[in-house]
Amino acid sequence: MLELRRLRLLRELSRRGTVAEVGKALHLSPSGVSQQLNQLESEVGVPLLERVGRRLQLTPAGSALVAHTEAILARLEQAGAELAALSGEPRGTVRVASFQTATHALVLPALARLRRHEGLAVRLSVLEPESALPALLARDFDIVIGEDYPGVRAEIPDGLARTELCTDPLRFAVADQTRTPGIAAARDAIWVMEPKGSAARAWATNLCRAAGFEPEVGYESDDMTAHEELVRLGHAVGFLSDLLWRGRTPPVGLIPVPGQARTLYAVMRRGGEAHPAVRAVRDALREQVG
Repeated sequence: MLELRRLRLLRELSRRGTVAEVGKALHLSPSGVSQQLNQLESEVGVPLLERVGRRLQLTPAGSALVAHTEAILARLEQAGAELAALSGEPRGTVRVASFQTATHALVLPALARLRRHEGLAVRLSVLEPESALPALLARDFDIVIGEDYPGVRAEIPDGLARTELCTDPLRFAVADQTRTPGIAAARDAIWVMEPKGSAARAWATNLCRAAGFEPEVGYESDDMTAHEELVRLGHAVGFLSDLLWRGRTPPVGLIPVPGQARTLYAVMRRGGEAHPAVRAVRDALREQVG
């Protein structure tokens, strides 16, 4: 009979790539991880891993075994959710990863709603979706808040369930709206955008190109308050979302961009989304959106 503990180590290695990272995530020594994986290979009688450079890669047999392990873990997660539901009141710790704007506009206010559940604790990490989704699969988080930009839809891996939360209009932001009436008039301006490789950067760049120019990006940051301040002080122009204001009066000029809004969503592991504690956090986020 194969041990689930060793199967989970193999699964973690498929996600993290190195024995050291697996040990760090599961609080084990690298030598201990290697010993357990070697034992698993002896039990199954076929090679499960092969070295490619400094990383370990699964053999076809290893990939097949990880697929079965994923199914086993999902069923265990579903069983845990069903058992927890019998107790009624949501209990336990829910680990949430959220990007900055959603953290301030949705997650932090939702924490106040969740105080009514005495046995429920929420742990929050402010993290971009590109980094958070792989960590959700690795069970570092239970809920990840993500975002889709127009024409740049995020790919949700198998084994995850997505629930849409809201749409968030995106507007062209300038210090003086009278001098820069639209995107095309900002072809010679300095822009602030999110870092290269992000969905927000791809969307913003494509929008400028559709207006007939390549934007000169002088400032890069995933901190939207920095974007706001750079625009307010006249150092740059950019795009800002409505969620950023949270009821306060925008200190910059905002010009509507027809048809341009991002979609915010929550992602959970299949099976785990039915857990009363996870469901309570998800519902609190929905209430905050409403």
